Amino acid sequence: MRWWLALVVSFIASIAFAAEEPRELTIGGRTALGTLRLPAQSGPGVPLVLMTHGTLAHKDMETIQGLSKALAERGIASLAHNLVLGLDRRTGMYDCAKPHDYVTDDAVVEIAAWLSEARKTSSHVFVLGHSRGANQLARYLAANPKAAVDGAILLAPATASIEAGLRDAYAESYGQRLAPLLDKAEAAIAAGRGGDWMSVPGFIYCRDAKVTARAFAAFYRADRRQDTAALIADVSLPVLVLAAAQDKTVPDVAASFAPLASRAGSRVRLETIDDADHFFRDLAAEDAADRIAGFIAAAR
Repeated sequence: MRWWLALVVSFIASIAFAAEEPRELTIGGRTALGTLRLPAQSGPGVPLVLMTHGTLAHKDMETIQGLSKALAERGIASLAHNLVLGLDRRTGMYDCAKPHDYVTDDAVVEIAAWLSEARKTSSHVFVLGHSRGANQLARYLAANPKAAVDGAILLAPATASIEAGLRDAYAESYGQRLAPLLDKAEAAIAAGRGGDWMSVPGFIYCRDAKVTARAFAAFYRADRRQDTAALIADVSLPVLVLAAAQDKTVPDVAASFAPLASRAGSRVRLETIDDADHFFRDLAAEDAADRIAGFIAAAR
């Protein structure tokens, strides 16, 4: 009986997917990795979603891979990519034992490069970012208002209050005040030594980290661009924001975007998925894929 069930599952998968292909790009002298997934019925007119993962994550994490496969079942292609994060051919979650030398804005250049790659496959490209990846995507869109993108999807996007909370909780999390460390990093940058290494009690989610001054300052200094909703307010594209009702990582997505979505004539659409947590696993991925498919159909 089990072999028969496995055969059925395999057959269904073969119908849903025409191809799953690795992609590589050279960006800033390093090789970045991606995965292109195509639905069974594919061609230049099939919509494609370029997918950017969240903090220190990767293209094969359950959130990205599950959603990518669910989209393929709905006739939508996807191209998921790994942010380089200063490494060559990076795979998997970022190893906290490795030194950290990357900044948030590195993703802007990488998204641009992957968009060029995506357009080789489809003439209808949408962009998606998860968590802090959604903020990085919003930075790209704000900096490139004429980008050839049909629409954007923000999945549990990082908010200004979450970033402020990480700064406020630094001492509690790592046993040392943030301000002196940030001042040291900023002083090194001002002196033209942004590449100086610092040993810090914590960086992002990593304890006892080795990090460059520019990386530490870029993550922890207050920056108006950490407000994803404010960035999206200036974007003229159709935007779908998906909040997760059970999100304990970024619980204020709906509250942050509701004022923007409720404006008369707003191109921002806010939807909440009741059973989803921050990572949109299992049936939540199916629900998210349904919302995205409806958004794409309406935006084309």
